[in-house]
Amino acid sequence: MIWFMVLQVISTLIELVQLGRTSEREKDLEILLLRRQLAIYERQQTHVPRLARSEKLTLVVLAAKLKARTGRTIKAMDDVIRIVKPATLFGWHKQLVRWKWTYRNQNRGGRPRIDAELEQLVVRLARENDWGFERIEGELLKLGYTISHETVGNILRRNGIPPAPERETSPSWRHLMTHYKDQLIACDFFTVETLFLQTLYVLVFVEIGSRRAYFAGCTPHPDNVWITQQARQIMWALDDREPTTRFLR
Repeated sequence: MIWFMVLQVISTLIELVQLGRTSEREKDLEILLLRRQLAIYERQQTHVPRLARSEKLTLVVLAAKLKARTGRTIKAMDDVIRIVKPATLFGWHKQLVRWKWTYRNQNRGGRPRIDAELEQLVVRLARENDWGFERIEGELLKLGYTISHETVGNILRRNGIPPAPERETSPSWRHLMTHYKDQLIACDFFTVETLFLQTLYVLVFVEIGSRRAYFAGCTPHPDNVWITQQARQIMWALDDREPTTRFLR
């Protein structure tokens, strides 16, 4: 069966190459001749011929391409589809499309596994910030990831990280906050609801050492391009600052 399908595909490709070398006049004559032969064949047939799956697939592909190229209706394809009714042929096409999406979306059962990159991000947030399960869930939601705190807990347990109350405070983070606070700047959003119930996202930068806040801007749609531009402008404004800002939280 497989070899028969391969031969069908190869023979179709060979015929396409040969057709590319013939003139339009020759193609018209061949099409007319084939139509007449099919008309004779139909009169002699007492029943619809049985077609193999590979033959059905070949006819479906060719008919769908021709219909898309010419813009014909299914009924108008009756003059070129003679072995079966056009509705039957395009019914095969719909069935193939259904099989494709059914196969692609098969439910294999069980909960889908968390993406490896997202799992690494959860572990990194826990190790660098000593956050609990719900805090990590909230921070991931800000980044566009929807994940429950139970899943966060499962990920941390798999990586040998205990809950936040049982973890020791990271010495490296405490050292950074104590000795480099004048070189640290943090940023975050807060939201404001307008009179017409539109949510505005306000971006603020704060110097950790002096607690001085800088208003960067506000927008209803804080995408990556906008945030990057606001960060550049803040860094340009702090270019002459002493000591120089080295860390962003």
